[in-house]
Amino acid sequence: MKKEHRYNQPKQKKFRQGLRRGMTTAEIALWLMLRGKQLDSVKFRRQYGVGPFILDFYCPAARLGIEVDGQGHFTEEGINYDQCREEYLWRKHGIRLLRFENKQIFEYPDFVLNDIRQALKETKKEIEDR
Repeated sequence: MKKEHRYNQPKQKKFRQGLRRGMTTAEIALWLMLRGKQLDSVKFRRQYGVGPFILDFYCPAARLGIEVDGQGHFTEEGINYDQCREEYLWRKHGIRLLRFENKQIFEYPDFVLNDIRQALKETKKEIEDR
């Protein structure tokens, strides 16, 4: 009997690796702020597969995903796709998703990090209360 992979499916491995190698400058900038448990000693992973989707960044301990949005996310098609994706992640996996525009990463990094810190506190509390 084959094991069902809900996270980091083997068939997505090369695609995830390609995404890591081809990160946008905004993703790189955020990763430099998150990697190595720099933010409140919390582990983040990059280009993490959840079901059919790949999150830009994911914190397993808090079930928190982070997406860095470029132009493609602001079309009608992009907005609809993102809504379906968020619903799936929440309903099927209990993952909360934060979204930041590319320019927010560069222009307001403290705001972005504070927003992530707040979400980490909230999601950790929700998990503890279950």
